[in-house]
Amino acid sequence: MMENRTFDMRQSVLVQNNSKKPSENIVIVAVDDASYEYILEKYGEWPIPRSIYVKLVDYIEKQNPEAIAFDLMFVKSLKSDQKSDIALVNAFKKYNNLYASMNFDNQDETLREPPILPLKLTVDVYNQSNKVDLSVNSYTNCRKILDGIINATSNIGITNVTRSDDGILRKLPLFLEYKGEYYPQLGLAVGLNHLRKSNIFHGRHFNIDFRSNLRLGNRSFYVDEDGSAILNWYGANESYKYIPLYKLIQIINGQVDGSDIDFKDKIVYFGTTAASLFDVKTVPVSRNFPGVEIQATFVNNLIDNNFIRKFDRSITVEIGLILALITILIVLSENSAFLGAIASMSVYMMYVFLTYFLMKYFNWWLDIVYPLILAIITFIGAYIIKYLIKSRDFELQYMLATTDGLTELYNHRYFQEQMKQMVDASKRYETQFSLIILDIDFFKKFNDTFGHQAGDAVLRQVAQTLKRNVRASDIVCRYGGEEMSIILANTDYETAISTAQKICTRVSSRQFKLPNGKETTVTISLGVSTYPKDGITSAELIEAADKHLYNAKNNGRNQVGL
Repeated sequence: MMENRTFDMRQSVLVQNNSKKPSENIVIVAVDDASYEYILEKYGEWPIPRSIYVKLVDYIEKQNPEAIAFDLMFVKSLKSDQKSDIALVNAFKKYNNLYASMNFDNQDETLREPPILPLKLTVDVYNQSNKVDLSVNSYTNCRKILDGIINATSNIGITNVTRSDDGILRKLPLFLEYKGEYYPQLGLAVGLNHLRKSNIFHGRHFNIDFRSNLRLGNRSFYVDEDGSAILNWYGANESYKYIPLYKLIQIINGQVDGSDIDFKDKIVYFGTTAASLFDVKTVPVSRNFPGVEIQATFVNNLIDNNFIRKFDRSITVEIGLILALITILIVLSENSAFLGAIASMSVYMMYVFLTYFLMKYFNWWLDIVYPLILAIITFIGAYIIKYLIKSRDFELQYMLATTDGLTELYNHRYFQEQMKQMVDASKRYETQFSLIILDIDFFKKFNDTFGHQAGDAVLRQVAQTLKRNVRASDIVCRYGGEEMSIILANTDYETAISTAQKICTRVSSRQFKLPNGKETTVTISLGVSTYPKDGITSAELIEAADKHLYNAKNNGRNQVGL
């Protein structure tokens, strides 16, 4: 429905800009409001006697029109008006350019028996397209017109229409199915008369090719999936030359001069435009559009080969993918989300204008909604992915800036930042926290004996041991060289001493694997300080922990210094 509305908007803009000129060779004799009042006053009822139409046809035929078509149905024969019916039938016998209309419906067979229509009214249709389904316009009953007209001529077309789900008429079915046979739309029958006179197409055999094009000699036009032609509109109303019916009646009665009206080589349509006669429809360019002008628009489209060609969904998908690709390129090349949005919206607006000009100059209907939805979703998704990647890059940079590459512990800079934050938080909330500083015993000698690679392996494994024996909220850092530190949040001195002793025991009891496959043991010495017991600044706490660490070393190592 949204896509249909974009079609309506484009058509409305084209009509407002007078982009398409209606044919001057189409004339509509309209039963407008003034004519309806005139008829009621002069004849006392609607419809008028059919003998009036005969006089009108004879008058118009004297000027050699191309065709005369009645978008009026001559149903039932009144006994009081049989002479008029006979005269009308004779007119259809006399003039081979005279066209009548008929309607199909799905009336219950018990209420009206479906009539049998002569084969001369049918056409042969060969549908080679797997996208076109002609059975959509299939009917089970017929509102039959006068038998005399049916027997007199084969120039009878069907006036059934199809509306979209929103009730708007955008297209007309070309062929309508009844009792297994196909019958032409009235506009198609009238338009084919023009093509025959122009030596473009002859015959009653029609072929819809595999590309969904209806072939008419050296001309073809697109057929929609339900077997309809999509109309290209020329105006919001009264696009063609209108002649009120009452004026034409006055002319044939000698009441007014008709020298200013020329029917030579014209296609003349009779139809109702009066609102009280209910033959108005909603179309893309108007809410109240006369049915007879819809017929005229169909004929005009056929003469000008001006029907709309709608591209199928595969083209829509391809366009959507192209817009999505352009969107991705914009997102990747533009650091500012705002500028990226402006650039993307500019591309989308350019595409919208492109669809307008393609409809204006080539009668192409390219979808707008689906490609733009795909492009906008791509834009949003691309920026989400871009910022996720940026976030991961930021996290990686932050990790590299705060983490020691060898031990994967936090580095000395991060340790100093966290100590200051802990001091500030403990001052504000009057809480305690503790610090453990530890050193691997005789590590220089270890490196000299086993090599620096073995020393690095031991450093990594000691770091792992520390992280496994503290809480997730505790912060384990590499202080420098073989020294490491642990910040214990909300921890008093006694708990910190207990934690340090546990870590000391776990390290001394562990077998450390060396690069050569051998195993060895190491010990550590630890010093503990607690805020505010041992100091109220980070420097004082570090100094106190260092002092206790040296006490541990001086007292024999592999212990917590007191």
